[in-house]
Amino acid sequence: MATQTVEAIGTHGAKTLPSVIVDSYNAEIKDADGFVGDRASRRAFHELLDKWRKPLRKLDADPFGEDASDDISRKQLDEILASGDLDASGVVQSAVEEFAQEFAGVAQRFLKLKAWSDTERIVIGGGFRQSRIGELAIARAGLILKAEKFNVDLVPIRNHPDEAALIGCAHLAPAWIFEGHDAILTVDIGGTNMRAGVVEPNVKKAKDLSKARVWKSKLWRHADDDPKRDEAVGELIGMLQDLAARATKEGYKLAPFIGIACPGKIEEDGSIAKGAQNLPGNWESSRFNLPQAVAEAIPTIADHDTMVIMHNDAVVQGLSEVPFMQDVARWGAFTIGTGLGNAHFTNRSAGEKNGE
Repeated sequence: MATQTVEAIGTHGAKTLPSVIVDSYNAEIKDADGFVGDRASRRAFHELLDKWRKPLRKLDADPFGEDASDDISRKQLDEILASGDLDASGVVQSAVEEFAQEFAGVAQRFLKLKAWSDTERIVIGGGFRQSRIGELAIARAGLILKAEKFNVDLVPIRNHPDEAALIGCAHLAPAWIFEGHDAILTVDIGGTNMRAGVVEPNVKKAKDLSKARVWKSKLWRHADDDPKRDEAVGELIGMLQDLAARATKEGYKLAPFIGIACPGKIEEDGSIAKGAQNLPGNWESSRFNLPQAVAEAIPTIADHDTMVIMHNDAVVQGLSEVPFMQDVARWGAFTIGTGLGNAHFTNRSAGEKNGE
């Protein structure tokens, strides 16, 4: 790929985006027990589930039998709540309640950060949110915060968590990129899965991207394959190339833009400073640059130089909520997954967006 394509790429991990100022993201709060956010992760919930099963195991009355808590899916837990099995439901409800208490405590720690001051709403994304137990935990944590005099609303993310970051990538692009185009390529990278998608911004229906939707997507569960870093990048590029070919065949006019959501602290040049430890191989090497690798593999789209922009995954998932956060000024996002992703935003005024 020609060097000028890479040089034409905008700022990665930018603080100022088309609709918001990113006040903070990937914040790490520590105490004597370690990272505070780890108490509100998927792993933390399963540890609590296991805790409530232990007394029953001693009585040979564990309703889950020999199944390891980590192997019990969210779908199974949701079904148990609706099954009428009182013992099993009691265990799940106890774990949900204790997790909600922990989650509310973690949220309070973030709300005391300077960057999180005057927060009016926090949107909750991540895979845990896409379940009844997740929704109950979010609602209960919200009530606990209100009881503790924190005037902030906790709300589940509107889009399906599997699609929210793909849609959020559209908010990384400058508005002019959509002129004459009706779709963009997007990427969501996680510690377990990688997704690539084709997103329809639908700006003719709504300029604020509130009607954006995922047309097609491809999923790769890389954690099952244990690939090397370069193998993972190659697979991701192949997914993008396949989606681009399918979109073009279906008559879509792809914009020369690829948005990427990735864990970690994203530097201006597209390198990752920290926080990518759950990805395959060393993604924090100074010699590795994912946006550049993608731009080199896909240097042009529809005869135009490809613009590749990457930002933190919690930031990007939060951006999918921008159209629905216009009634507040300052708001945050949590993503409950392998860890607790976090981001905080201040909406830009109309004057700021227009450069006044």
